[in-house]
This record gives sequence, structure tokens and C-alpha cells, in this order.
Amino acid sequence: MELDLSPKLAKKVYGDNGGSYHAWCPNELPMLREGNIGAAKLALEKNGFALPRYSDSSKVAYVLQGTGVAGIVLPESEEKVIAIKKGDAIALPFGVITWWYNKDETDLVVLFMGDTSKGHKAGQFTDFFLTGSNGIFNGFTTEFVKRAWDVDDDTVKTLVGNQTGKGIVKLDANVKMPEPKAEDRKGLALNCEEAPLDTDIKNAGNVVVLNTKNLPLVGQVGLGADLVRLEGNAMCSPGFSCDSALQVTYIVRGSGRLQVVGVDGKRVLETVVKAGNLLIVPRFFVVSKIADPDGLSWFSIITTPNPVFTHLAGSIGSWKALSPEVLQAAFNVPAETEKLFRSKRTNDAIFFPPPK
Repeated sequence: MELDLSPKLAKKVYGDNGGSYHAWCPNELPMLREGNIGAAKLALEKNGFALPRYSDSSKVAYVLQGTGVAGIVLPESEEKVIAIKKGDAIALPFGVITWWYNKDETDLVVLFMGDTSKGHKAGQFTDFFLTGSNGIFNGFTTEFVKRAWDVDDDTVKTLVGNQTGKGIVKLDANVKMPEPKAEDRKGLALNCEEAPLDTDIKNAGNVVVLNTKNLPLVGQVGLGADLVRLEGNAMCSPGFSCDSALQVTYIVRGSGRLQVVGVDGKRVLETVVKAGNLLIVPRFFVVSKIADPDGLSWFSIITTPNPVFTHLAGSIGSWKALSPEVLQAAFNVPAETEKLFRSKRTNDAIFFPPPK
């Protein structure tokens, strides 16, 4: 049976007062289960607080909108409190405890994508909450909690029972939360909208690649990532991940046309993508995109911390590495046609401006 590769939108899982949590379901997007990938979004309103939790999966978080504060506790480490804003990418290895808070009028929206191969459910994140109505200490008897925390019965009831919210709550405006520290960001977060560009083609597009060089913690997560911004009507070269990695793509802004070609030269997907869509390209399948007039931006994770891509067009296209004789024989064309083919796209790499 062929997998459905068409892009999908996230669906609400929980939340009401203070914000909401949305996720992509592997039943609707089978490549999530096939590739052991999870994807979800957290949206916090003003004074929204996502209660402390840890997950069964390593992830990369990407701030899609707004500003806020995140608390991160790495195993056997002190809490790091960081300011976060649109464009920030944060590596979250196994065992990390996190909380998220929005004190501003604009909603804070954070995207999570990660590896579920060691999780409880393939293609889905499972979070374990430290507090709230579904907090882990609700499951222990009073005796166990008393002995673990060295407190009396009344204190146990207060600590375990007072927070009736589930996952996300709205705090009173006068509640004081920890102030972020600039030094805590080092090594934890990288703003992809401000980082040096890895490739920048005039009137076409640019890309920032997240890897172990600019954010070493992605090595522990086992994932790489990139932010690609394509200008209006520009094209992203047909290409594929040549190291057996999966590419999971979330459309951040704009819209455009996308085609994916798989085994035996068969076009397996031809669609229009728009902001909010998530899609997964199978291993070694070739994908290309053309932006609509307003442009197209996407954030992707790749299931290796230092991804390698092969592009099939442009100045660095693998065709250019093949000898003329091989191209003539492979295409079954005369030398003149091969020379014309080779003479094109000599200056543009990866991204191509609109036709003149």
C-alpha cells in the first residue's frame, strides 16, 4: 500500500484557558509512524504557562511566533532560564525538563519536531507532567510522596492537589516568574533569522543550517535542522538527502507548489503547500519547490545532526560532476545538446530566481 505523503495541519489535543497544544496524528500522516517522527505545536496566550514536563523523545523546538521565557533543566544540571523569540531554535535532548511562559499580548507559538524511535508510540510524543491534574505524583500514594519529599500529609495534599490545571494554565498577572539570563542561552538556542547564512542567492533564497558547529547540543538530539526562505516565484533545486536521512518540513510562511519524485521516476506527490502544513519526504526521494508570488519559508528537521544533500540542478548540481561523454550517453543526445545543458545554471546554486 502506498503511503499518503500529502501535507497535513495539526489538530488540537488539549488546552483552553491559557493556551493549547496541537499535534500531527500518524493515522493521518502515516510517514510519522513510518519514520518514527513526532511533531506538535504549543500556543500560549498572554500569561499562559506550560507546566513543567519531560518527554520520551528528543526534539528540536522552533519559535514560530511571539516572545516568551523557557525554563530548561538538563539531566544533573541547574535550571537555565532563557528569553525566546520568533526564529529561535532550541535543542532538547532526552531527559530534559522544560516549562514555557508567555507574558506578552501576542501569542507565543512553538513548534516541536523530533525522533520517537525510543518513545512509547511511534510517530507521537508522550509528555510526562511534574504537576497538574495529570502530574506524575498524582499516581503515587500519600505515603510514597511523604517519604520522597519529607513532608506531612497536609503538605502532600496541598502540593499535589492545588494545581488542577492540565498541561497549560493561565497565571494571574501579578505572578512573578524567573527572569531570563543572557548567559543561559549559550549553547542552548540559536536564532535562525539572525544567524549567518549558509547560502544566499540574490532574488532567489537563502538557508541557515543548524548543526553541531553552531548548536553543539543537536549532536545529543541526533537531529539537524534548517530554515529556508524562498523569494517570490523562485525555485528550490530538485535534491535529496544522500545520507539516508528523513526530512520533516513545516511551512512557516507563504505558499508554493511542491513535487516529490520517488522510485522508478514516479511523481508521488504534486501539491500546493501553505503556512501550517507539515510533510515528510521519504529517504532518497527527490523534492523541489516553487514559491508563489509572496514567497515561501519552511523549517525542517533532518534525522542526522550534520545532514548532507545532493542537488540535481544548479552550479553545484551533481550533473556538473559527470563527464560530457557520460551525459551524452545517459541522455542519448548529441554533443551540442549536452553542451547547452552544461552551460545553464552556472552561477546559481540551490535556489533559482524567477524566469526573466
